[in-house]
Amino acid sequence: MGGIQDVSRQRAHDRLEGQSRTMVQTQAVAVLGARIARHRARIDRALGEYTRFSDDCPARLAEAIRYSLLSSGKRLRPRMVLLAAEACGGAADAALPAACAVEMVHAYSLIHDDLPAMDDDELRRGRPTCHKAFGEAQAILAGDALLALALEIVARDVLPATTAARCCAELAHAAGPTALVGGQAADLAGCSEQEGVPLLESIHRRKTGAMFRVSLRLGGLVAGADSGQLKAFDTYAACVGLAFQITDDLLDVAGDAAAVGKRVGKDRRRGRPSYPSLLGVEASRRRAERLVDEACQALGELGPAARELEQLARAIPARDR
Repeated sequence: MGGIQDVSRQRAHDRLEGQSRTMVQTQAVAVLGARIARHRARIDRALGEYTRFSDDCPARLAEAIRYSLLSSGKRLRPRMVLLAAEACGGAADAALPAACAVEMVHAYSLIHDDLPAMDDDELRRGRPTCHKAFGEAQAILAGDALLALALEIVARDVLPATTAARCCAELAHAAGPTALVGGQAADLAGCSEQEGVPLLESIHRRKTGAMFRVSLRLGGLVAGADSGQLKAFDTYAACVGLAFQITDDLLDVAGDAAAVGKRVGKDRRRGRPSYPSLLGVEASRRRAERLVDEACQALGELGPAARELEQLARAIPARDR
């Protein structure tokens, strides 16, 4: 009898804990709303200015670049740049060029990932992917241009020059063969269920995790972060990156295509392992929540100044796109 009561108490405790987490996540989303809108408006204005090209840029190429870059994305990575700078006592305006550069690298990666030779997707952010709208050749060139423009902006507009040089090196590394590009290559090679979660995490650490990491580090470097603060960002990025990807996989299983803005059920159709297929839906959800807790604990080094980064992490399991 006592055993049955213990099980009942545990279930009740789990339900209350789940409800509490949902409430915290919902509150985090609400608190972030106004701040996100303010940051997003600033980022979008700057991205628009950076992509006003001279007549030397063919009009069709410029249109493809702006179509992909200025679409209704979350702007999560550039927001991380600005929040990291502010958490280290810096000004968001000083970090804005780096924030735009990170978003350009992200947009380039999405354009190329969507190509028929890669993930072969037809829908991105609720509308046709770049190659569907402009053709494969223009899409490839738009991605190439965004990657080059990102490095140009950091080299030219981040100050002082020594910080710009370090930021360029960090961003190039994050986009390179041992990080973003290497992760995509490993993703294309496939991951069997026998190889399991470790290989899956290795892929996403190089893709999502690497871009989160460089976003935070660029903001910190612009603000003069010390080694302890940068280390805290590294831990936060690793945890949030995996939590983000687990949530992405959960949305692919149970998300609404209209809200997500892209096709769902892709992993199952392609026979590609995901966190839900390897761990189960509920275990995946719990893993994402634990990772968010670890990310927030890592911010202790930064104190109250990192509160908005904590709210950003808390909101990730509650996202619907």
